[in-house]
Amino acid sequence: MRTPSLTGLRAFEATARHLSMKQAADELCVTPSAVSQLVRGLEEELGLALFRRVHRAIRLTDAGQTLLPGVRGAFELIAVTTERVRRATADGVLTVSATPFFAETWLVPRLADFGARHPGIDVRITTTAALVNLAAGEADVAIRHGLGRYRGMHADLLVTPAVVPVSAPALAARLGRPSDAAGLLSWPKVHDADRGGWAAWFARQGVVAPERARGPSFDDAGLLRAAVVGGQGVGLLPHPLVVGDIAEGRLVALAEPVEVDAFAYYLVTPELVVDRPKIAAFRSWALAAR
Repeated sequence: MRTPSLTGLRAFEATARHLSMKQAADELCVTPSAVSQLVRGLEEELGLALFRRVHRAIRLTDAGQTLLPGVRGAFELIAVTTERVRRATADGVLTVSATPFFAETWLVPRLADFGARHPGIDVRITTTAALVNLAAGEADVAIRHGLGRYRGMHADLLVTPAVVPVSAPALAARLGRPSDAAGLLSWPKVHDADRGGWAAWFARQGVVAPERARGPSFDDAGLLRAAVVGGQGVGLLPHPLVVGDIAEGRLVALAEPVEVDAFAYYLVTPELVVDRPKIAAFRSWALAAR
């Protein structure tokens, strides 16, 4: 069976979307008669009627309704893939996604050095608490806090900040400050997105933690901090992020700050593009700047 022409399928999709050959023609920059001929040719190729006329209007037939989702999905995939290729070839711009806290305290202060070393690469920083879809080209690289396990991604350990368990003063007053790390086992907790931070921290303290991590989780340290300040539980946070809160009494430190090897900031890149020149340049610079 011969594959239908792309022009015929495009005319069909546009006509089905507008239910008007004139509007489809305006979108495709052709005449209505050209759209009509393309649709008629597609119907002949398929041996099916795709539209029916009802009181000077057109409606999809059952066959047209069955065909439309697949055709529409195919054109959407073409658009997404084309945009991904376009971004991939724009070697002069590197999009880096980072959490607001990391961008402000680590990345932005060092960017001038990267620009001096790589004047041909313009860096675009986007800050979001959500995990961007690197595979879809929403960013070239991302910097995320967690355990470094991301399917289909290459993760480089970037920074291991000292973390400290903190809580709201009211929660500490109600439960009583623990005398050691084991005393925190029974406290309500808030977690990082990987839900692995507490287990790693307890292991660092020589305490066996429960296998199941209960409580809400957040994919950004700023959101996790807000939950702790709101009294939702004790949270593990980078010490630089909360040192001011501790000094001003908004939060209470329940142990000394310590580094937890597995709980860190990682530079995350899709495995398929890790060697692309602009990405390789940024990775090399970022790892040297640790």
